[in-house]
Amino acid sequence: MILDDARTLADKLRASEEYQTYREAKARAYAQPSTAALLDEFYKLRMKAQAASVAGTPDAETTEKLQKLAELLQFDQAAAAYLLAEYRLNALLGDIYKILAKAVDLDLGALEA
Repeated sequence: MILDDARTLADKLRASEEYQTYREAKARAYAQPSTAALLDEFYKLRMKAQAASVAGTPDAETTEKLQKLAELLQFDQAAAAYLLAEYRLNALLGDIYKILAKAVDLDLGALEA
């Protein structure tokens, strides 16, 4: 029963404006090979920076490269629209997770800081 509700929620997410905007923006951004390459590098650097941060050994060089690449991507209209759409979709998913966590008294203190 609860898994059926989860599938219904998944269907509603796929039909949501946030997801549709994200999907369309991603397709536009990745249709341009140069933008796709920059986005791929951005995600690699972001993952590397996050891993270093979690490990307690922040990498200043990676962080600086990531910031410069993020600034560059903001000048690309398709990339900027995609990153904004991704942020909005992730915010929606985060809100859903918080609702679910609250329903079962799951402590999200570390994630909410």
